[in-house]
Amino acid sequence: MIRRHLLALVVVAVASIAPTAALAAPAKPTATAVFAGGCFWCMEHDMAGVPGVLKVESGYTGGKLRNPTYQDVLTETTGHYEAVRVTYDPSKLSYAFLLYKYWKLVDPTDDSGQFCDRGPSYRTAVFVKTPEERAAAEKSRADAAKKLKRGKMTTPILDLGPFWPAEAYHRDYAKRNALKYNIYRTGCGRDARLKAVWGG
Repeated sequence: MIRRHLLALVVVAVASIAPTAALAAPAKPTATAVFAGGCFWCMEHDMAGVPGVLKVESGYTGGKLRNPTYQDVLTETTGHYEAVRVTYDPSKLSYAFLLYKYWKLVDPTDDSGQFCDRGPSYRTAVFVKTPEERAAAEKSRADAAKKLKRGKMTTPILDLGPFWPAEAYHRDYAKRNALKYNIYRTGCGRDARLKAVWGG
């Protein structure tokens, strides 16, 4: 009788522990990288297509104003860049390869904006968090500069400060507004310019 009672207690204890253990399983490690490449709608759309990328968020970084809005950044007085924060799986995608993909999505020879979007907030930049990221970014930039078909590399490598997520209506813009987005992208000449800068 005592053995039967003890066995029942063990079964209950195991049943109560098992779900907790499953919930406590460590999450897979992820990493983030921040890039500016002109219109964040386009950067969000293109970066999301890179295998190993888990999430891309549009936002603002590089300026001194706290909690900037789109209207603030549009004044071109805040110092912010339109940027994207890329969350990726480092077991499937290296930071070096993500940098390689980044260069192919921008015109790094233009230090006044990108394509039809002009002004400081539309400039290119790679934002880094550690000395290791800076070293990788500088090597990647040097390699990319050798592959340019025209122009000179002007994209800076900058220390990352606060990243402020953009307003909800900017997020997933290309997915939610496919027709408007495609008209904008074609009219802006983004893909034609990329072909001229990088070839292919």
